[in-house]
Amino acid sequence: MDGCSSEGETSELSLEEASAAGAEVSPAWPTISDVHRALRPLQATADRVGKQAEQFAETLDRLTKERQGKPDRDCTLALSLVTGYRKIARDTVDYLRGYYAPERQKRLRKQRQETYGKSASVSNLKRRQSEHHVDSTTIEDLEKWEQEEQTWHLLELILQIEHPLADTEGSATPRSGRLARPSKGTKIHQYSSQHDVWSHFLAHDDQAWERSTIVEWLKVCADDSGQEIEQVVQDLEENADRGSGLWAHSWLYTKEAIKAQKRLRSWPQALAPDYPGIDSSLRSPAQTITLVTQLDPDAVTRQARGLEPQDENFERATWMACWTMLRRGQDWQFIRSWCQERVENWRAISMRGDPRQHAVKDGQSLPCPDRNASWQSRALWRKACAAAARTGDMDQYEAAVYGALSGYLPSVQKVCGGWNDYLFAHYNSYLLRSFDQYIATNLTDRLPHGLLDREGTFEFSMTGGRRTQSGNQLIEKMKRLKPLASEAKDLMKQLQGSLIGKSFDSFVRKHGFQLMEERNRQSKQSKAPDGVTQTATEDSKNPLIKPDDYQLIRMITHISLIYHDFELSCSNTARNKAAAVFIEAYIEFLGGAGKQQLLPLYASRLPPERAIQSLSRHLPRILEYAERRTVMQLMRQHGIDVPSVLNEQLWMIMKRIEENAEEDTNGAEYPTLHVLTDDQRVGLRGIQEAFMGNVITDDQNDLINGFEWYLLLDGYWEKTLATGSVLYKHFLSKGSKPLCMAAWLTSLELPNSQGLAAARELSQRVAFSTLFRKKTNAILGREVDFSDTFEQEEDGTLARQGTAIGLARASKHAGNRLKAHNEPEKERYLMQRSNNFQNFEQLLHLLDALERWQVAMNKKPR
Repeated sequence: MDGCSSEGETSELSLEEASAAGAEVSPAWPTISDVHRALRPLQATADRVGKQAEQFAETLDRLTKERQGKPDRDCTLALSLVTGYRKIARDTVDYLRGYYAPERQKRLRKQRQETYGKSASVSNLKRRQSEHHVDSTTIEDLEKWEQEEQTWHLLELILQIEHPLADTEGSATPRSGRLARPSKGTKIHQYSSQHDVWSHFLAHDDQAWERSTIVEWLKVCADDSGQEIEQVVQDLEENADRGSGLWAHSWLYTKEAIKAQKRLRSWPQALAPDYPGIDSSLRSPAQTITLVTQLDPDAVTRQARGLEPQDENFERATWMACWTMLRRGQDWQFIRSWCQERVENWRAISMRGDPRQHAVKDGQSLPCPDRNASWQSRALWRKACAAAARTGDMDQYEAAVYGALSGYLPSVQKVCGGWNDYLFAHYNSYLLRSFDQYIATNLTDRLPHGLLDREGTFEFSMTGGRRTQSGNQLIEKMKRLKPLASEAKDLMKQLQGSLIGKSFDSFVRKHGFQLMEERNRQSKQSKAPDGVTQTATEDSKNPLIKPDDYQLIRMITHISLIYHDFELSCSNTARNKAAAVFIEAYIEFLGGAGKQQLLPLYASRLPPERAIQSLSRHLPRILEYAERRTVMQLMRQHGIDVPSVLNEQLWMIMKRIEENAEEDTNGAEYPTLHVLTDDQRVGLRGIQEAFMGNVITDDQNDLINGFEWYLLLDGYWEKTLATGSVLYKHFLSKGSKPLCMAAWLTSLELPNSQGLAAARELSQRVAFSTLFRKKTNAILGREVDFSDTFEQEEDGTLARQGTAIGLARASKHAGNRLKAHNEPEKERYLMQRSNNFQNFEQLLHLLDALERWQVAMNKKPR
């Protein structure tokens, strides 16, 4: 690195000196190494994206084959497919975190400091540059892949909720880490522990089980994509104006102020709040707050006094850390250890009692601090937490902690920082509220008296007076909230919301048809005249899925295939049509990325006609013989009509040529080609030099590439020759008017000079001799040389010119006749059907010979 810097400084200095001396300074042209250095990140990104596309396709193809012979609604293979996709996303996240972990932590630190009220230096956000980092990715790519991994995890959970596996029902240690629901066989009674009552509640309430699963997923998302706990604590220590060594001293500055007052008064006992003169002497430095006289946790609320500003920051930072740990799903043992290190054991005790502390996490049962605690005491504890959060006489993060433990929604909403937090607040409140209702319904005999009093302290709404909403209703409500407006536009969040709200079909229909309109609009705009623009259908509330957003298109494509292939949802025509739009868009991406061998797999998921159209757009791009053969074999394996695909690709190209010709010429006719010169001074007209031309357009080349595919198509003799004849006519005709052979023989004038080069190229690349040799292997069982056939025909028994006899009669039942004939008759019959094609080829050979002869004559010395 130092060498590079010194070299750059030397170069810059020399340029300045040269300029000062009045010399002309020529710009430094990029070298080959500069070009390679610039292209390397793009190539690395393309390789990584291509590898991911191959991994997704391989997983889909493998499990689709395994699915054969199993019930359609078997969720086991569907889960294996989703788990495979999640692993691909997780591996990509781990790869990107190796580069962007430091920058990610700095960005999250800045966001937390802004929330706390302090700003971070802009210099902290400089991206870490690594000389080994050649991939042109960004931290936004890391965030997208994290969201994708979370979405696959969510789908994995949703599938297990809607289609539970038989061997995980009631299992405490599920197979392969699968989601395990408590068994319905557990009996409860009035003396049952809270753990047993909670398990019974989840086993019998389907909606509660779903909400509990979503809440745990939201905790995992927060822990996976958030700032590390150690870094959070370090930031909070700095914000609380104390180092790590002083964290365990609690309200340090308030304690010193109280000690100073006791020394001043020589008072050995605890100061009472009504001590004479204490209100005027025990105050904050700004003289704005009367400080507490004692240091127990309830002193602030009991005495209605405050703390020193530094201790207020410490208190806020501590509760923020507790909220962060609860939000991320840290178990009570972790929270207790954290509080013990800071001599804040009372905080851990106040957070003890959540029934979910007994839940299974990652396939292992967590330690239970009070497994045998009665459900009655815990029901009262939750109501006490809700009452404390409801008073509002505490920091908002402290209220949020008690609100999360009790299910009191309004206090948690105040600290929600985004879409996930808002969803967590509601689902957590709905879950705990339904648990309390379950207890009140099923265990009425032993319900604590304080909970039975309809006019008592605990009689208030846990949701702030709002009614409980379904998942879809809540998701739609979140889209209309101003604080969530920016996140609500995020299409990945909308996808996650559609899975949670069971509205994935609506999501696919809405965005599928919008994507189709956007693709059509871009196609029309690319052909529109200069100055003509088209208005997009996107607005601020309904963002569009861009055709180049391959990651989201890939996800929607594979989720749609999972639901459709495994029949995990009710299929309908509108959803299938919209899903086909995403599949076609993904096929476009794969074709553009050079992954042609993956196209048949996804095209086979389309309706037959759309599969043919989609594949036909990409075949001309495949030029290698081996790759063409592989793609054709894959098309056959996936049940795609190969001849129809080959025919469709040529038809689409010719249609495009006709449209371009109409736009370019506006009805003007092609200039007439003169093979002979106008010079008659010597009595004979000469031949025009290079009259066939050598320019072949891209569309013409695509037509030739498309016809070369017919060499790989076994059989289909008549269809192949008919298609080749059509191409020759297209190259040699003016518009739709065919070439008149008799007129050409007398005047040697052709109506179209723009297709002769393409026609000659076709005759050379798909010669009849090559076509005859490759096709006869499938028809006759062996390869037959074209020259041998000529020798047999020139025996005199059957002249070649006589092969046209009965041609029209033979066309109707050609296949049956071909099977009935013996081998010599089959060869003659193959020659009969090839007359037109051979005539065109011979014509092009004749024209080419005339042109080459004239070139040779011009080179001959006169």
